[in-house]
Amino acid sequence: MELAKQTDADILLVAEPMMENLMAASTAVDYERHIRDFSERLKACFSPAQFEGICRAYQADKGYFADRSLVAIFRRPHSVALVWRQRFTRAPGEFVAEMVLIEQGGEYRVDHVMVF
Repeated sequence: MELAKQTDADILLVAEPMMENLMAASTAVDYERHIRDFSERLKACFSPAQFEGICRAYQADKGYFADRSLVAIFRRPHSVALVWRQRFTRAPGEFVAEMVLIEQGGEYRVDHVMVF
């Protein structure tokens, strides 16, 4: 079923495990695990060395990912975007975590993800 037509609960059943994997793989600096659910377009966006640099930089500055709570789900004709309130272990305040999911080859894939 088209992801954008599913309920919030059903979308979260797809998105939350993917986001958990992304966070855990970033913490472990595990590139292959991190890109496991990426679309082909997103896989081409950065190398293992770039990934490692990004992970080491945020870990030194902010610590590790901590609590996350959903703010909103945005439905588009061919994708959904999710936005969470994200905390880190060392940096005070709240950050934004976002992920865009698409359907590609009959599977759901992460087509964009960022924490800022």
